[in-house]
Amino acid sequence: MGKSAKHERRNGVEEPAEKPGKREKTLGRMPGPFPGASAEVLERLWSVVMARRGADPEVSHSARLLARGIPKVAQKFGEEAVECLIEAVAGNRAALIGESADVLYHLIVLWVAAGLRPEEVWEELARREGVSGIAEKIP
Repeated sequence: MGKSAKHERRNGVEEPAEKPGKREKTLGRMPGPFPGASAEVLERLWSVVMARRGADPEVSHSARLLARGIPKVAQKFGEEAVECLIEAVAGNRAALIGESADVLYHLIVLWVAAGLRPEEVWEELARREGVSGIAEKIP
């Protein structure tokens, strides 16, 4: 799969090329020393989970989770979040990285189950940007 007029490869994934003058709303590149790493991976993951909604639950973990419904998806997300917290408290950096990835994956599965799109979350984050946590709590 080479680069074409309609698709380009980024981080090993073929994606539609941007049209000149038209940029999609994305979380975008993370600042800092993260060559090749990007928050865009979350949007790609969301797309994969969306595509797996109708897949065979016997061959797709995402399809299996989604077939169980929101209560089970939420329960699994909670379990992964607790595992993440345990590794954080234990100071186990490598395990915290792995559990963090699990939490993000299961959060995205929960978004798909609930009918949320990533840009809804990005817009809420942008709305909150620059607002003090304390000021936000004041009615």
